[in-house]
Amino acid sequence: MASTACIPPVPAPQGAVGLRDRARGALLGLAVGDALGAPAENMKPSEIRARWGRITGYVADRPAGTDDTEYAIFSGLLLARHGAALTQAHVEAAWHEWIADREEGPFRGAGFSERGTLENLRRGLAAPISAQHRHAWSDGLAMRAAPHGVFAAGRPAEAARLAAIDGSVSHEGEGIYGGQAVAAGVAAAMAGASTVAVVASALAVVPDDSWTARCLRRAMTAAHRGERAVRSAVVIGGYPWTDLAPEAVALAFGAYAAADGDFTDAVLTAVNMGRDADTTAAVAGALAGATRGVHAIPPDWAAAIGPARGTCLPTMAGHHVLEVADLLTREAPPGAESREDVSRGPAGTAVLTVRVPRDAEGVPGDPAEVPSGPERVPPGAGAPPPGAEGTPRITEQGPSDTEPARPGAGAPPPGAVRTPRSTEQRPPAPKPTRPGAGAPPPGAVRTPRSTEQRPPAPKPTRPGA
Repeated sequence: MASTACIPPVPAPQGAVGLRDRARGALLGLAVGDALGAPAENMKPSEIRARWGRITGYVADRPAGTDDTEYAIFSGLLLARHGAALTQAHVEAAWHEWIADREEGPFRGAGFSERGTLENLRRGLAAPISAQHRHAWSDGLAMRAAPHGVFAAGRPAEAARLAAIDGSVSHEGEGIYGGQAVAAGVAAAMAGASTVAVVASALAVVPDDSWTARCLRRAMTAAHRGERAVRSAVVIGGYPWTDLAPEAVALAFGAYAAADGDFTDAVLTAVNMGRDADTTAAVAGALAGATRGVHAIPPDWAAAIGPARGTCLPTMAGHHVLEVADLLTREAPPGAESREDVSRGPAGTAVLTVRVPRDAEGVPGDPAEVPSGPERVPPGAGAPPPGAEGTPRITEQGPSDTEPARPGAGAPPPGAVRTPRSTEQRPPAPKPTRPGAGAPPPGAVRTPRSTEQRPPAPKPTRPGA
């Protein structure tokens, strides 16, 4: 089920929240929520109160993001390479290149869903079979889905489509739905949608009768009554697994709705509910950060977030969430050739070379040449007019049968439809006729060759007959 509703942009209170600020707010908010919630992961609210009272800030000596942040960076870099042309094959190849075929960090690949995926990939299983393990319903896709919403700002259905492609290697069913809900919610928030519209966008991309949708609706019904009501409405008492996608996603959206999009309140509400606190706070932080922008994040919280340490994914070490946010909303300012450039590849196809910041030998920062297909538009070409809030800055179209643009030709005007190649072919030349033979008159029926033979010669008669 896909959302077809148009999410109207809602101006920020000061009218100064732009697309880049929202992108940075979403991914930095995710990392901040992850770091705030990590110490409270798998704890009950009573246990949190007994140890810290109410958590109102970092309680760890060296706060840092966990697997939630590093997998979000992974998905963000993957989108920076392929954009809207992302395929299941791209995702599977990246899992091998950046995770499965390398040494693991101390976290050994993160949660149960990631462990199951890595084991299947190393056994030689391909997607989507690689997602057939015992924890395909986990929130492992939801925790890395925010970059899809950042990239597809203002387009919840497109964000959900990309999240499903990303998740097809590692998740099935409710695990996919949870990631789609997060991606769609962030996409709506990136366009300045209200809190109610953000939640509605998430519900619109998942089946109405899914567990994820039912949990989301229960969380929204209880949100106005606060933190305890949301938790009571969603959490299944006695269920041992805290990384269940329907539960974690609903708790995150419930915290976001209860806080009416306020960043500090949304994240702290998620943290103090416990359960899978790093993921619920990361998702709530991504939603609220996209809604209010990067400046809504308390400066001391933001300052504690540095480049990823690679604790879970060593290949992500050195990459910062802010750099990923800039990549996903990148423009082509003067002198930006060092970051990305376009050249002509085989058969005249454009090749986009993306250089991810903080390059390191053999990791995703290496330049990646991506065949763009006949209609890939260079960064900056055909850019939307100023003030077109929520329009992504990357044109990522896959191969099609449409005519490639001539070098230097501008983007087609809005609403213009390209003429397919099949209608641009010249009409076939007429078949040559025999010398001297004229064309038959209109409507004439050709005579079969068998009737065109000369009449037989008369038989000779006997002399005198």
